[in-house]
Order: sequence, then C-alpha cells, then structure tokens
Amino acid sequence: MSVMDKIKDMLKGHPDQTNKGVDKAGDLIDDRTQGKYSGQVDTGQDKLRDQFGTGKDDRPPQS
Repeated sequence: MSVMDKIKDMLKGHPDQTNKGVDKAGDLIDDRTQGKYSGQVDTGQDKLRDQFGTGKDDRPPQS
C-alpha cells in the first residue's frame, strides 16, 4: 500500500477537515511566498482536493 493510499484511507469520511487542512496549507505557502505563486498554489489545492475525493465543489466558501 502506497503512502497516498494510506493518506486517502485516513481522510476518507472527513471532507470538512480535509478541505480545512488543504486551505490552511495553501494559506501558509501563500504567506511564505508573499502571494507570488498564488495561482500555482490554488491549482495545487484543487488537485489535492481531487486526489482526496473532496473536489472543488465541496470546499467551503472563502471570505
């Protein structure tokens, strides 16, 4: 079993927490890079959501 499969199994059934973690990680990266790579970070966040099965439509609205 690959590491990604283990992570998917851990996060399965917890989409709110998964989205919150992905958002928090993206915000941290944006802060550290001063928003220089925000487009790439957003793309990465979307790909993580797709990978973990939470999708773009499940993410909470941003304020």
